[in-house]
Amino acid sequence: MATAIPKITLSSSRDIPFNRLVLSQSNVRRVKSGLSIDELARDIERRGLLQSLNVRPVLDGDGAETGTYEVPAGGRRFRALELLVKQKKLAKTAPVPCVVREAGSAILAEDDSLAENVQRVALHPLDQFRAFRDMLEKGMSEEEIAAAFFVAPAVVKQRLRLMTVSDKLLDIYEQDGMRLEQLMAFSISDDHARQEQVWEIVAQSHNREPYVIRRMLTEKTVRASDARARFVGLDAYLAAGGHVMRDLFEADDGGWLQDPAILDRLVMEKLHTAAEDIRAEGWKWVETALSFPWGHTRQFAEINGTEMPLSDEETVRLDALRAEQETIEAEYAQADEYPDEVDARLGGIEQAILALEERPLAFDPADMARAGAFVSLDSDGTLQVERGFVLPKDMPAEPDETNDADSADQYDHSAYDGQYERIADDGGDVGGEGDTTAPDVEPEEEDGIKPLPDRLLTELTAWRTLALRDAFASNPHIALTEFLHTLVRDVYWQTSGADCLEAYVREIALPVHSSEMPGSLPTHALRQRNEGWKHDLPEDEDALWRWIDGLDDTSRLALLAHCLSFGVNALYERMPSYGAVSQRSVTERLKRADRLASALSLDLVEAGWQPTVENYLGRVTKARILQAVREARGDEAAARIAHMKKPDMAREAERLLDGSGWLPEALRTVGGAEQMSVETTMVDEDVEAIAAE
Repeated sequence: MATAIPKITLSSSRDIPFNRLVLSQSNVRRVKSGLSIDELARDIERRGLLQSLNVRPVLDGDGAETGTYEVPAGGRRFRALELLVKQKKLAKTAPVPCVVREAGSAILAEDDSLAENVQRVALHPLDQFRAFRDMLEKGMSEEEIAAAFFVAPAVVKQRLRLMTVSDKLLDIYEQDGMRLEQLMAFSISDDHARQEQVWEIVAQSHNREPYVIRRMLTEKTVRASDARARFVGLDAYLAAGGHVMRDLFEADDGGWLQDPAILDRLVMEKLHTAAEDIRAEGWKWVETALSFPWGHTRQFAEINGTEMPLSDEETVRLDALRAEQETIEAEYAQADEYPDEVDARLGGIEQAILALEERPLAFDPADMARAGAFVSLDSDGTLQVERGFVLPKDMPAEPDETNDADSADQYDHSAYDGQYERIADDGGDVGGEGDTTAPDVEPEEEDGIKPLPDRLLTELTAWRTLALRDAFASNPHIALTEFLHTLVRDVYWQTSGADCLEAYVREIALPVHSSEMPGSLPTHALRQRNEGWKHDLPEDEDALWRWIDGLDDTSRLALLAHCLSFGVNALYERMPSYGAVSQRSVTERLKRADRLASALSLDLVEAGWQPTVENYLGRVTKARILQAVREARGDEAAARIAHMKKPDMAREAERLLDGSGWLPEALRTVGGAEQMSVETTMVDEDVEAIAAE
């Protein structure tokens, strides 16, 4: 015969006047901070009590019920009701729904209190989202929902943002197939097909972090911090019909612009408008582009402009800024660092001073009529205007040279009268190497002083050159001044060959380069440095030597390094057979460039280079793509993309290599023992070459 299963009996429930209830000392919730009693009281005031209190009768000394009940479970609700009574929003005798545990129960009061708090399960975020969505669809606004649940409207917006996620992905999340952070990452896009495609890719990857999902969903968009977006402005972009993708769960720096074509059109329209304003200044031509290739001004001559003086108002403003800067610096002279607001103010002052000190240039209208300007977008999102460039065909004709003895010559004829060596009647050189008679003896003058023979003049100037070299080598300061003078003339005025010191820098052209190089960090830094020196140079070329001589040693060395940098050549070139430059010379050049890069600790990653489809991955074989991913992310990552077609493989490799610091071998800097090995190899090859010769 089967044994009957004993039936349980539930505790009874009834309404008890509030003034007959007291908070039990057995309530396990003791920490009062952060319990949000005020918010709970307002919620009870709005909707009433949703959950009964758990109470037990209070017994007297004889074990009889006193008519008072203690509350071991439901302490927050009791305190909220107590607050409403104090605010006279609830009567003292108002009936309160209670579940009454019988006196003398074997279940401790602490047990009930702990169970009520521990066994509760927080609402699943997806259920919260669906509840918010249903309430929204039934007429409540986001603000009303936020007010009802005492949360910020942003929380409601975040939960409702999950409406943009594919139902398929919501189901995966509901089945614990992904984390909430991953689901939230998908919410930045409303393209369900792309969301599902991205999940299929990351589901097979060891790296499923939210940032990977966001990056894949935004790979065809433009960051709001992009120079183009800052130049145009988000308001103009939105007014033109563009859309912005926002991330409500993470800081997104303004989001992502989803319509690059609209953005580029707006940029070019704004550039063309600016170009028309520049043309109205009186320039013969103006060229416009998002960015110009590196070295685009090399074939142009430049006209000089004159800095416009400060107005009276600008002078007063500049003096006031400098005085404020000095006051702040003096006040915090003993402090280890500036407070944030003071540091921000100093930064603003420095920018304002710089804007006033960098004076615009005024050009001669006659020069402007044959010159032009380049208008483009700078890397910081501002308009970049390069004025004063002249095409070679528009340069004024140089005056014809003459051999007239009365015209100015390279030498002062009072000191150097020799022009041509006289030829003897028999055709031999007078005083030449084939003549055994007294060399170059000047004949007796009959008709006054005649020019010195060339050979004698050469011998005399050889003496002078030798003495000058000795004096030059004995005075490093003057030597450096003369060297810099020659280099600066060569770099900025293109007057090489007219100096007594035969030293020059030949700027190495970089006609072949990737499209992103003109906007790169090194390009920006070089341009800024070059413009800074150009701004400081004296307008009068005759004053250049004195200006260089007056610089401090730090400035002189900085100028020297800047000028010499134009001649650095680390280019690989394929040389034709029997050309003027051999392939071995190129190899030796690259080895020396490696040594220079090592000495400078050159890091192309810090310089801003990273592998993309355009600059590397789309232009090498699949084997090299896989090698790059394997070196950066390991064999597993390479295996996951090995089955892809090359275009897809290149795109996925770009994503995998982003932030890895990987560089192609040609861009890596040799260091330490490797460099010693390279130099040893160079020496060995030199020895072998000499032996072969």
